[in-house]
Amino acid sequence: MKIKEQPYYRQFGKEVEVFTHCYENKLAVLLKGPTGTGKTRFVEYMAHQLDLPLITVACHEETSAIDLTGRYILKGNETIWQDGPLTTAVRNGCIIYLDEIAEARPDVIVAIHSLTDHRRHLFLDKLPEEIAAADSFLLVASFNPGYQRGFKELKPSTRQRFVSLAFNYPDEKVEQEIVESESGVEHADAKRLVNIANKIRNLTELGLMETVSTRLVVDSAKLIKSGLPKRLSVEVGMIQPLTDDDETLTALKDLADLMI
Repeated sequence: MKIKEQPYYRQFGKEVEVFTHCYENKLAVLLKGPTGTGKTRFVEYMAHQLDLPLITVACHEETSAIDLTGRYILKGNETIWQDGPLTTAVRNGCIIYLDEIAEARPDVIVAIHSLTDHRRHLFLDKLPEEIAAADSFLLVASFNPGYQRGFKELKPSTRQRFVSLAFNYPDEKVEQEIVESESGVEHADAKRLVNIANKIRNLTELGLMETVSTRLVVDSAKLIKSGLPKRLSVEVGMIQPLTDDDETLTALKDLADLMI
């Protein structure tokens, strides 16, 4: 789909310049970093900037190469071929974004190999057909190395097929600006929410699998802006999504209450 309105994105480095050069040089891009640090929003922003259609696939443990390339389906009395999202992007010159690619089955990595080097083609063994990628085609994937370390990793041979851009939580002033812009909350509240988020992020002894993302901070700010009490907004928007452990929840709630 085409991104009609420019999404809000706050640049934190040279990522826009790097992505543009990757597109011009037909180089696949890997965005790596924690959940909720703006990877998906960045891809949407760049698709709008480059005026290209964007196809997003949220990968999970059942995502297979067939899901991406296509399959034969029954239509009436006929068996016809239906392109998958990857094949559609290759044929039509779209950006395809494979979100959390490491979650997908191994055959997905095999399927995209020939699209991440000089060949830039996709082989459909079911047809059989070999499709050369349109000039404007770009493959983008994301990966959360912190969460997936020791669980599902990308092989070094796969990672070296991509130009990599690292995403992380922005510094306090930038994050406050993002929260204010995305939610419309007062500056003082945005600052307070970001301070709470950073405090929780530094509590490594809690052993949280994922910490407070910028997305969660924005969600809490939106709840405050809409009139929900501040302590409750932080609890349901920023703390409850992190864990189900009662002791940890109580500790985090007490911490947030003291800072609000």
